Amino acid sequence: MIYPIVIYGDEVLRKACAPVTPDTLDVKKFEEDMFLTLDEAGGVGLAAPQVGKNLRFFVVDCTPWAEEDPACADYKRAFMNAEIYEYSDETKTYNEGCLSFPGIYADVQRSLRIRMRYQDTDFVEHDEEFTGLKAWVIQHEYDHIQGKVFTDRISPLRRQLLKSKLLNLAKGKFRCAYKTR
Repeated sequence: MIYPIVIYGDEVLRKACAPVTPDTLDVKKFEEDMFLTLDEAGGVGLAAPQVGKNLRFFVVDCTPWAEEDPACADYKRAFMNAEIYEYSDETKTYNEGCLSFPGIYADVQRSLRIRMRYQDTDFVEHDEEFTGLKAWVIQHEYDHIQGKVFTDRISPLRRQLLKSKLLNLAKGKFRCAYKTR
């Protein structure tokens, strides 16, 4: 099933998400649907709130960046109940966009290395370090399950310059090539 993407202005994007438990939903099916939705929308990451689910669940597919970063080749993964507990002091600024913000991009500074505890879709616990582009996309999706969006991380001046575009999104005045709600 391909889900419609929730657009900025919907309150689900501003709520901290609930943990996923074995009786919450069929996590294998949800993972499959999330990757189908991500592929249809042409993104590299998608969090449960972006499809209207208030769950600590997100998927990443960094394979489009394999040429720029060979560590991204064939890198597709689902993360449940993630907790980033360490951020490096070394950061980098990337021009970032979001499926929930069609047509809006801004420079966002993020850590180049993170450590995170999470569960896979078999509820097996992992504690792993991520670097480079993988760390960047994971931080973006992690923000979603914390009730944050990428525009929270830009300067107040830049946010003010985007104000009319953000208001248009919230009013449903936008165009994109994927299904939205």
